[in-house]
Amino acid sequence: MNIIISNSTGAPIYEQIYSQIKGLILSSALREGEPLPSMRALAQDLRISVITTKRAYEMLEADGLIESYTGKGSFVAAKNPELLKEQNLKLIEEHLEKAVFLAKQSGIAQKELEEIMEVYYNE
Repeated sequence: MNIIISNSTGAPIYEQIYSQIKGLILSSALREGEPLPSMRALAQDLRISVITTKRAYEMLEADGLIESYTGKGSFVAAKNPELLKEQNLKLIEEHLEKAVFLAKQSGIAQKELEEIMEVYYNE
């Protein structure tokens, strides 16, 4: 698993780890039941605190993306289609909110924005 930490993004390290692992799970690059590196091993590889990796894993577990077992490790959880749909819908809403804001700021009409979205949707 290749996690890239950037000091220039402004995002906390645990959020960078969380979002990259979440992306790997949602894209099926990490499959159901696949083990994740131990918190300690990931912290060593990234040269960060174990507390930081623990926080990222806790967030992933809270979102139902991974399951952790004492003494065994953390594994990619079975995908719940409704949960994934809800998470993706939330992400889509966030992106659309930004797009609408930029469109209004730029004087782009709603119809034109809808046409742009239709082009991307039908690709």
